[in-house]
Amino acid sequence: MQASIVEERIRRWGGDTDTERRVKGRRLSHFFLSTTPSQFPKHQRNSLNSNKLGCVIMAGNSSKLPISCLCNYYEFIFTILTIATTTTSSFFATFKADSNDIPPITGVHDFFREFYSEFKKLWYLAVPAIFTSICQYFLGGITQLFCGHISTIAQAAFSVEDYVLGLFSYGAMLGMGSALETLCGQAYGAGQTDMLGVYMQRSMVILHMTALILMFVYIFAEQILSLIGQSPEISKATGKFSIWMIPQLFAFAGIFPVSKFLQAQSKIMVMMVISAVVLVLHTLFSWLLMLKLGWGLVGAAVVLNASWWVIEVSQFLYVVSGTCGRAWSGFSWRAFQNLWAFVRLSLSSALMLCMNILSWAVMVSMGLNTAISVRVSNELGAGHPRSAQISLFVAVISGFLIGLVFSLILIFTRDQYPSLFSKDKQVRDLVSALTPLLAISLTTDSIQPVLSGVAIGAGWQSVVVYVNIACYYILGIPLGLILAYKFDKGIKASIVEERIRRWGGDAVPDPE
Repeated sequence: MQASIVEERIRRWGGDTDTERRVKGRRLSHFFLSTTPSQFPKHQRNSLNSNKLGCVIMAGNSSKLPISCLCNYYEFIFTILTIATTTTSSFFATFKADSNDIPPITGVHDFFREFYSEFKKLWYLAVPAIFTSICQYFLGGITQLFCGHISTIAQAAFSVEDYVLGLFSYGAMLGMGSALETLCGQAYGAGQTDMLGVYMQRSMVILHMTALILMFVYIFAEQILSLIGQSPEISKATGKFSIWMIPQLFAFAGIFPVSKFLQAQSKIMVMMVISAVVLVLHTLFSWLLMLKLGWGLVGAAVVLNASWWVIEVSQFLYVVSGTCGRAWSGFSWRAFQNLWAFVRLSLSSALMLCMNILSWAVMVSMGLNTAISVRVSNELGAGHPRSAQISLFVAVISGFLIGLVFSLILIFTRDQYPSLFSKDKQVRDLVSALTPLLAISLTTDSIQPVLSGVAIGAGWQSVVVYVNIACYYILGIPLGLILAYKFDKGIKASIVEERIRRWGGDAVPDPE
């Protein structure tokens, strides 16, 4: 009876059950924290009763991966880009969850001891994750900068494609890929590294199918933009540019599964190095093709597509080169099993994330999002609920303090920084007046991606979807309309409405 309940819950997530794993001669018992304590063996009840944060405990005998890997030398040439990365094992050192959960915290001294220990682990992951997010976000920003030197229409076409079509597709694909953070993170924490490659391939299949569907949005972008009232000139230019950017969509379908696969093993440094090298080359070739050779938007499409594909191929080569041990055991037909269950978890993740807009303001918090999802999923997979809980505390406090620092900087410079963006005195005065509200929003928005990462690591995506919908459409929009039209609060009302929407998606996590 117990085994059947456990297997059913695993199938709902698209994972492979205990029965399927016995084929390889390995036995794994899966127990969910949502199960009543009486269903667990006596030796597990105490640790389970102490905390209900987690989703899954995996117990059993399994060999462990080495804690460090070598990044081999890769060289591959595209039409205009070459990237080579050579590193050492110490630079790409990783860590796994400890063999035992932390002891119960009984006093202030215990709390600060565990807080400091977890703080080091979290930021070991967060710093390269933040840098990776910034580098990848800069790819579009630099291209847009060069488009501004071509023509107003070119800049408008790129902006509409990148911030409307591209950002929607990026959010949807990122959300679909986030299901992998839950499954891979918990499997790795439990020592079941042989399943990581299967999960990654399963996610690749689903994301490439998603890319095929989203491709039609790119193909008919001109008609869609004209239908919603965009000017004919911009619609035509954006439609043509969108078709050129279809390869980027399929690059996303490969990048996100591989990235989540590496993140689950704490192998984020290699992602940082690849993204940094690509950013440098992207800047160089954007200038060369778009301005020096006069290719314009064609050059923008060539360089941007190539940059994302270089990231995908280089990460995948790192995986298949043998640096990840048992986590990658080759291509498997098992990737096509339990697809529908995997799709359900992926859709929940996508709905949780794809409505949110990534921006420069949350790049640091998004790095924390990656780090906390890895820590929570790894610790829950290893059966350490108290370690997962202290990870949550450290991440939330870190996110809050970061947001608070940036908010104070804005408040103290509210009469100076608006001049960087506009010469119009009326605009500067309005920005200065809105800064206190912006500062409050920035503080709360620094916490929401952290909580989103907790939800992903624990597998709570479905719950968050309902919270997001309620806070967007029951609280945010009605309150915004009342404040704007009934109480004549204008732009302040729209900001309040947006904050409530975000708080909703992120009162537990973040709607993207």
